[in-house]
Amino acid sequence: MKSILAVLVENHPGVLSRVTGLIRRRGFNIESLAVGVTDTPDISRITLVVDGDEVQVQQVSKQLQKLIEVIQVTDLDASNSVARELALVKVQSDPERRPQILQLAGVFRANVVDVGPSAVTIEVTGTHDKVEALINLAREYGIQEVVRTGVVALQRGAGAVRAEREEDRYDADVLRV
Repeated sequence: MKSILAVLVENHPGVLSRVTGLIRRRGFNIESLAVGVTDTPDISRITLVVDGDEVQVQQVSKQLQKLIEVIQVTDLDASNSVARELALVKVQSDPERRPQILQLAGVFRANVVDVGPSAVTIEVTGTHDKVEALINLAREYGIQEVVRTGVVALQRGAGAVRAEREEDRYDADVLRV
């Protein structure tokens, strides 16, 4: 079973290496990885897709939470989250086949971001399965190159994976007094 973990970490050099090293030492393969700074500049969010049963994923989550730089680990339930991936696919394109490639992009609501004399670059965003489907169909035309982001995901509705901010802690302390 694939699980998506949202890991909030301190934004410092070497943190990503420590997180991925821990997962590697536990024998997990990271199928997807996306990292970026959050709306708080000193906090980054790592989104990981790992394959394992519920007990294994819980074990990895607990181990991650022991790392000093890790602020929070959340297992994003697939039914209660929105997950997307982006891919750029460069497809061989002679002038006769170009309309078919453009039609393929249209079917997937993908964007054509570059057209050259012998290649078309398509940008597709969507679920992992949607990206895979476009890539598989583009193979028939000849793929020159593919680059993909890792999966990024958010909880549905009002729920959010956020670190408690200093001012939030201050407000809570004031209310308790």
